[in-house]
Amino acid sequence: MGTKEQSTPGTGWCLVIPVKLLHLAKSRLSSDPAERSALALAFAADTVAAALRTPTVVEVVVVTDDATAAALVRDLGAEVVADEPDAGLNPALRHGATHAAARHPGCGIGALSADLPALRPEDLERALVRARTAGVAVVPDIEGSGTTAYLVVDAASFAPAFGKDSLQTHVAAGALTLAADHDDGDEDLASLRQDVDTQADLAAAVALGVGAHTASALKNAR
Repeated sequence: MGTKEQSTPGTGWCLVIPVKLLHLAKSRLSSDPAERSALALAFAADTVAAALRTPTVVEVVVVTDDATAAALVRDLGAEVVADEPDAGLNPALRHGATHAAARHPGCGIGALSADLPALRPEDLERALVRARTAGVAVVPDIEGSGTTAYLVVDAASFAPAFGKDSLQTHVAAGALTLAADHDDGDEDLASLRQDVDTQADLAAAVALGVGAHTASALKNAR
C-alpha cells in the first residue's frame, strides 16, 4: 500500500512528511489539548491526501510514532515508518528519505510540512516541476523565514535543515527558493506556503480552502 504506479525514471518524486505525536503538536493553536490534537491530525491528513493526488508523486512516506496518525494516513495510501532515530526532525526526515530511496531508486526526494491543510495538488506539482530544473529547491513558509518544502532531485544530496530560519540555512547550502513566478501565469504556490501554527494562520488557510479532514475538525470544534 502507498505506492502509485511508477512514473518515468527521473521524473517521479517521493515525499517525506513528518508527523509529531499529536498531543505535542500545535501548542500555539488552541488551549484545548483535544482540539489541538484533532486539528493536527486533520492538517496532516489533508496534506497527505493532496500530496498523493499530485501527478508526479510516486509515494508519500509519513514518519511518525503516533498510532492514530499512522492508521489514518496509511488508510489514505501513505507508506508509514516509525521515527527510529528518535533524534529530532531532520534525522526523522533523513530516515524517511532513506526508506523512500530504497523503495524507489532514481526518484527525487522531498520533505513536506505536515501542516498544510489548504494544499492543492496543482501548487505542489508546479513546485516539483520547477525543482526538477533547479536540482535543489525550497518553498518558503508564509511568514518568510521557514520552509514548507525541501526538494532534491538526487536523493544522495538530501540534507534537510529544518528549524529556526531554515529558509536562510537551506539557501546558504545551495537551494533555490521557489515562490512567486508569474511568467507563465502561475499562482505563487500560496497553498504550499500556508502552514498553520496560529489562529490567524488557520483563518488564512480556511480562506484559501481547506481539505475535508480539516473542514470536519473545525465543524466538530464549534
